[in-house]
Amino acid sequence: MVESAPKRRRIERSPSPTYNIDEESENFQPYIPVAQRRQAKLAKLTSWGANSDKDKEKRLKQEQEEKEDEEREEERRKEKARKERTLLMEAQEVHTKKAAEDAKKTDAEKAEEADAEILAAIASRRKLASDLELAKGVQYTEPLKASWRPPKFVRDRSAEQHQKIREKYHIIAEGEDIPPPIENFTDMKVPEPLVRFLKSKRITKPTPIQLQGIPTAFSGRDMIGIAFTGSGKTLAFCLPIIMLALEEEAKLPFIRGEGPVGVILCPSRELASQTYENVLTWTAALSKEGKYPQLNTLLCIGGISMGDQSHVLSKGLHIVVATPGRLIDMLEKKRFTFDNCKYLCMDEADRMIDLGFEDDVRNIMSFFKRQRQTLLFSATMPRKIQDFAQQSLVKPILVNVGRAGAANLDVLQVVEYVKQEAKMVYLLECLQKTPPPVIIFSENKNEVDDIQEYLLLKGVEAVAIHGSKTQEERQYAIKSFKSGAKDVMVASGVASKGLDFNDIQHVIIFSMPKEIEDYVHQIGRTGRSGKTGIATTFVNMNTPEQTLLDLKYLLMEAGQKVPPFLQSIEDPRAVQGGSLKGCPVCGGLGHGISNCPKLEDTQRRQMASHNRGGDDRGY
Repeated sequence: MVESAPKRRRIERSPSPTYNIDEESENFQPYIPVAQRRQAKLAKLTSWGANSDKDKEKRLKQEQEEKEDEEREEERRKEKARKERTLLMEAQEVHTKKAAEDAKKTDAEKAEEADAEILAAIASRRKLASDLELAKGVQYTEPLKASWRPPKFVRDRSAEQHQKIREKYHIIAEGEDIPPPIENFTDMKVPEPLVRFLKSKRITKPTPIQLQGIPTAFSGRDMIGIAFTGSGKTLAFCLPIIMLALEEEAKLPFIRGEGPVGVILCPSRELASQTYENVLTWTAALSKEGKYPQLNTLLCIGGISMGDQSHVLSKGLHIVVATPGRLIDMLEKKRFTFDNCKYLCMDEADRMIDLGFEDDVRNIMSFFKRQRQTLLFSATMPRKIQDFAQQSLVKPILVNVGRAGAANLDVLQVVEYVKQEAKMVYLLECLQKTPPPVIIFSENKNEVDDIQEYLLLKGVEAVAIHGSKTQEERQYAIKSFKSGAKDVMVASGVASKGLDFNDIQHVIIFSMPKEIEDYVHQIGRTGRSGKTGIATTFVNMNTPEQTLLDLKYLLMEAGQKVPPFLQSIEDPRAVQGGSLKGCPVCGGLGHGISNCPKLEDTQRRQMASHNRGGDDRGY
């Protein structure tokens, strides 16, 4: 039998209390503020007899409690206010305010603000000095003293007369106490044997950059020299280092382990080799008659055995021409020192301090033990690089012949639209324009080899040079081309910077470089030393529109014919109503800093250098 479940009983609960909240109820206790309660208690305590110690202690305790109550109440009030106004609300308000301000700005103003931010980041770079000088706060305020003085009749000229000479040769000189321009080598006090040698090479008068640059360098002043390609910059910075070395040798002949007096830095082996050969030629001309001592010059580049120059290292060393990587290697091995070196020149300086060599240059500067005279030379040096360089030099003189980055006016620029598949065939037609020698430039190493192979098959004597070639192959190509054994040189950008070839009448740019600076250097291989030349450039749909726009403005500036397909390209900045200023980083006239290909390439190189552990030392 199943037992039935017990019955549930209802539990009687006590009734809920009732509350009378009527204000007139006798049980109602109204809220009294803390301050009033404290006053009431103080009054009560006072009435009990405040004079007794016990009452006093009790009163103090009560005051402390009341004070804590007040602080807690204040904290509760603040917390309530904080909850009512969150951080998200504040952020939304700031964003709304900024959006309203941005809505009032034009596209041009927004672009200018973006450019200003990028420029500020570039301007924040450390000045060009050694780490030791930066760490110790060493700052030179006065230029080096030099023994050279211009002739009296030059010193007696007025500032207005000096300026008239500069205007005559289109020279812009900026700085404090600018040395006077001098119109012939004899008045510059250049030794007679060297003057005669220059005349034998048909160099009878200084070019504009030499006319102002050599007196500036002779005066011991730091200098930024800018002039178009083929204008004689090499003599302008080599002659001062030769004269300085002669002066030091005359005071006390150098012995083994001493020197050098000065160093010339170049970004490429080919440019360093060419500069070295020029220095050897000029120093040999000086010592030929026996009036002046023989100066020892060292070439310090990768790809060559330094043992071949042991005879130079075994004597006193006067001048070093080098690329950064190998120079650092030699200094670290203590093959020579910069203890008495007081002259530093950088050729193609904008490249030296802007594309991966900046840390190397600082490293090299750390080997100097004294103040040095610093000279920076280039054909393309944008204003922002000039500003950065000026911060690093001591009261520098800026010598500028024409706009930095402008094309050589002695070069006839012809731009032709050629389809990619038709380039090779049309190349043979272009080679018929002028007699050899001719240089063909391409940005792609494989394309360089393809062009050379095609020309060889067509019976054209051609050599090729690019960064992947061995040093022996590169030297053979340059030597055979310079000697006339080969009619055509096909080259990548490695041959575009500063290299001087005799009687080049025609340059063909097979593939237009992205950076307009590279184009200026490439067409500058012709039209040198006052001669004229032709530059033919192939463009097509593969050429970026921004590069074409840079090219269009460059042609317009040089007074060259602009083909219809370039005329049709519109500048987006003009559409936006912005001012058409040139890029301060690369000098290109067709774009701003925000879309500068040089800046993008610099950042890419820096990232690649970091990924490789920074081992990109420019050998």
